[in-house]
Amino acid sequence: MKKLVALCLLLSGLLLTGCSGKSNYDTIRIAEVTRSLFYAPLYVAVNEGIFQRHGIEVDIILTPGADRVMAALISGDVQVGLMGPEASVYVYNQGRADYAINFAQLTQKDGSFLVGRNPDPNWNFSNLTDAEIIGGRRGGMPLMTLEYVLRNQGVDFRRDDSSARVNVRTDIDFAAMAGAFTRGIGDYVALFEPVATRMENEGIGYIVASIGDYAGYLPYTAFSTTKSFLESNEDLLIRFTKALYEAQTWVYNHSDEEVAESIANFFRDTTFNDIVRVIARYREIEAWALSPLMTEEGLDKLLDIMMLAGEIDRRVPFTTIVNTRIAEIAMGR
Repeated sequence: MKKLVALCLLLSGLLLTGCSGKSNYDTIRIAEVTRSLFYAPLYVAVNEGIFQRHGIEVDIILTPGADRVMAALISGDVQVGLMGPEASVYVYNQGRADYAINFAQLTQKDGSFLVGRNPDPNWNFSNLTDAEIIGGRRGGMPLMTLEYVLRNQGVDFRRDDSSARVNVRTDIDFAAMAGAFTRGIGDYVALFEPVATRMENEGIGYIVASIGDYAGYLPYTAFSTTKSFLESNEDLLIRFTKALYEAQTWVYNHSDEEVAESIANFFRDTTFNDIVRVIARYREIEAWALSPLMTEEGLDKLLDIMMLAGEIDRRVPFTTIVNTRIAEIAMGR
């Protein structure tokens, strides 16, 4: 009888250890700037158990707006921020000693789409004459990339000027842009997926152009951490980046339907068919980076866009706000 009790206790202890599990993993809290199919490789890394295979549990916290993500990172509320690298440029230029460093790139193009009031398969940028566009927050990458595309397409626009031939509004918070457009504000709005497709399904708006397709290659979204956290946790971040690289490769090697099946639970308000449709749309414009390694050429272009937008007046050294060592080790280089 004693042996039986001892065996039961041993088995129960093993079961409890297996169930708790989390003691065997390092936990990383991630603040993501928005919940979007644009970040599919991240969700694949979670649902395919790739992070766990590298000894990591992730806790993803929706934190709308890169400014809020950076605040959460700097305050120590999270260890990793998923946002545009422009935020790390601002923090470094402010002279902060424990600034943010980008260590893994997730996307390589802008993931937003210009949505208009009416379907127009023959749409072009001349249609924007006398239009009002909800562009996003000043200093944010979505607004700056939109304005970069408008300049390249010869569109004469002004910010927050209702008398302008093309008025780009920056007074509406990032998280409120879709709602404002739904209420009848603006003729166009720049939206990420799956919100843009949801607008089409409801007959509220229609995608007329991919901002990313017109803007070209850009290190649009990256994982960053503070200088102090990186110095103390390099091995952890290397394992994190290895998992990300595996997930990027997984997405590249699997069909739109397989990717949709993997991440559908992150988008319960979006139908499976719409998820597949959006995945295909992002794949078509090559939105996802094929590796986590950010290039100096890419950052240079981002800095060019920021300077054109008038948001910075001096450049930041690549090796200061980008750590390539972590991605190179993660990729086996």
